[in-house]
Amino acid sequence: MAGPQSKKGSGATEKKFRSGFVGIVGRPNVGKSTLMNKMIGQKIAIMSDKPQTTRNKIHGVLTRDNSQIVFLDTPGIHKPNSKLGDYMIKAAESALSEVEAVLFLVDVADGFGGGDRFIIERLKTVKTPVFLILNKIDKIDDEKLMQTIIQYKDMLDFAEIIPISALQGNNIDTLLNQLDRYLPEGPQYYPADQVTDHPEQFVCAEMIREKILQKTREEIPHSIAVTIEDMKVQENGVVHIGAVIYVERDSQKGIIIGKQGALLKEVGRGARRDIEALLGSKTFLELWVKVKKDWRNQDRVLRDLGYRSE
Repeated sequence: MAGPQSKKGSGATEKKFRSGFVGIVGRPNVGKSTLMNKMIGQKIAIMSDKPQTTRNKIHGVLTRDNSQIVFLDTPGIHKPNSKLGDYMIKAAESALSEVEAVLFLVDVADGFGGGDRFIIERLKTVKTPVFLILNKIDKIDDEKLMQTIIQYKDMLDFAEIIPISALQGNNIDTLLNQLDRYLPEGPQYYPADQVTDHPEQFVCAEMIREKILQKTREEIPHSIAVTIEDMKVQENGVVHIGAVIYVERDSQKGIIIGKQGALLKEVGRGARRDIEALLGSKTFLELWVKVKKDWRNQDRVLRDLGYRSE
């Protein structure tokens, strides 16, 4: 599909093509990445039960018959404790000024929290429509859902209030149809089969990081960064990927590698499956673990790892 299509002819009504950007904001770990993956219909944002899993703005592209929505999945808004944390907050807040609509995602099973109040105060300065998206409705009853809606709706003049389950897919079509109504007429920014504007290297690095998040705990998840140093297609069609996992201390390096390399092998196996699904090709994945002491507080290292505020 090269561009917007409209029906013309005898008696046909021309359907205007709409397009725009939509930000997804919320506290850490409320299901923002799960929601975007469900709306896109493909995994492009990593998921785990660890707060601050998403560090960059992740752009997901959904092309429908008469619209194209570019979603910005943002880092969870929280109180930062490092320069990396500062970067994450700036990335999340800058998304609010770039979009046609904002999806404010809350976890109804977890209930209202101070983090929600902080975000709502920020949203009061936003001039674009704000949707209240009540996630995880599959975990509560109708009475509690109604109480939650009443609690939130008095705090901000929301354009729409939509209960969903990002995991189960409940009401996702309703959400997308409502979003279409708020998009301006505009061009198709990306080809119909493109689901993200991030390079494949970025998504592959995130998939490796996701597997580490799922298999580690305590300080390890926040202390790792992953970068792809080499990615090429070999003559036999296999994609060769060389990736480096950065940690902050020697003790963390030992944990990531595991006894006789066991944990690193598990990470590699899991990441390779996801990467092969993404690329549609057999993949040979090589992983190395290196120490960059206190990298989260070093501006130069953060820039080298792709964390740029612009």
